Amino acid sequence: MRLPSVAITVLAGISGWYGIAWRHARSKPSGNNAHRILYYVDPMHPAYRSDRPGAAPDCGMALVAVYADVPADSPASDASVPRLGAVRVDPDTQRLVGIRIALVERRSALRTLHAVGRVAVEDTRVFRVNSGVDGVIRETQGDSVGEVVKKGQKLGSYYAPDFLAASSGFLAANERLPGTGNDGARTISFPGALSKQGTGSIQGYTDRLRNLGMSDGQIQRMAETRQLQETIDIVSPADGVVIARNISTGQHFEHSMDFYRIADLSRVWVLAEVYEPEAPHFAPGCSASVTLAGGGRTLPAVVSSSLPEFESGGGSAKIRLEVENAGLQLVPEMLVNVAFPIRLPVTLVAPADAVVDSGARSRVYVEAPEGVFTPREVETGWRTSDEVEIRAGLNPGERVAAAATFLIDSESRLRAPALAAAEPAARPAPQTAPIGTAADPACGMPVEVRAAVAAGNTLTDHGITRYFCSRQCKEKFAARDSDPHRGGEE
Repeated sequence: MRLPSVAITVLAGISGWYGIAWRHARSKPSGNNAHRILYYVDPMHPAYRSDRPGAAPDCGMALVAVYADVPADSPASDASVPRLGAVRVDPDTQRLVGIRIALVERRSALRTLHAVGRVAVEDTRVFRVNSGVDGVIRETQGDSVGEVVKKGQKLGSYYAPDFLAASSGFLAANERLPGTGNDGARTISFPGALSKQGTGSIQGYTDRLRNLGMSDGQIQRMAETRQLQETIDIVSPADGVVIARNISTGQHFEHSMDFYRIADLSRVWVLAEVYEPEAPHFAPGCSASVTLAGGGRTLPAVVSSSLPEFESGGGSAKIRLEVENAGLQLVPEMLVNVAFPIRLPVTLVAPADAVVDSGARSRVYVEAPEGVFTPREVETGWRTSDEVEIRAGLNPGERVAAAATFLIDSESRLRAPALAAAEPAARPAPQTAPIGTAADPACGMPVEVRAAVAAGNTLTDHGITRYFCSRQCKEKFAARDSDPHRGGEE
């Protein structure tokens, strides 16, 4: 597979710098031992080997030496030969390329889970304003949705004939109550202690007026002025914000209709959506923080005692948080950022930079004596910005490369060409080649079928299609067999 000239130049530059550092390490004898070159390989086609240095025949890149890493003055033994893919780096080169070693150990970790939340009104803090009678709206004022209102604030008024009889009976009952004042005016006790005479009658009319929808303030005014009220005031039952308005001037309404809904936003809910496996970490009473979008103010929050709400088949759950909102900075339906600091149980932990993730699997490079780094596949769990959980593959006390790991990984793959090709074989071997890949019949390299077809690097012979990594391998294979029955290219 021939690369563009620019890509070859960049790769050659990186390989040249890296090769200098590694050859510097290899050129220094370790005690009485010296490295011995086994053969040279093509960096792009590791299956190609040569017993002498030179240039690769397909892409022109310089051949790379593969070393034995066997002491020259002692016989080779299984114990002295590092496993496939092992790389030896002396301390000087480790400092030169920035390799850092870290210890794998068991410990707990403080992890911060981040989620997006939506502000919601507490259902116990929503007040519905309505009337117990039919009537007509006379006026409204200061009642738009989003307006902040105070308890007892007048929002509008309406006319209802059913109030006339109850109001007249209330005034007549008040006239029968004895009471004197300094100016000779009658004194009315409302709504507390009344004289025994007429108490039952007054209380009955008062309760009826309240049930019909008249506020205590208007009832008190009517008792003091001795005047029949022609309209009924619509007042706010609590401090809050108008979140719904269903009336307008001149509108006829029925007794079952809500005029307004007013929400007390001094404390609100935040519904944070998290992954279902993370839900058990959020026990009632756990602390959290809520940050307004755009990096605004951060408010403390507490996980409520309510159970999580799980999405049907969605794999997520909603966690309810309670947030004090004295400044009314949080309004319904606002999106906020939520952070949950949680303490994870004790487990095996390694630095996050130590893990090389190839997508299908992860590996680390474990330090052995004499500066040898051996690749080892691991199973990982949770991750933070600095650490990762190791569920399998490592033991406490082992030392791993924790910085410049990609350099070791690159050299390991270059030193052991069979490692990359053998990775698919580590999985359960299928009866046929994996879909999308095939072996190049000329050089043995794994080939992406789609890429080979797109580049025209295919040959069909007696109904069998073969895929090649490059035009050179295709021509080399075609030259081996001059069978006239060979099919054409796809």
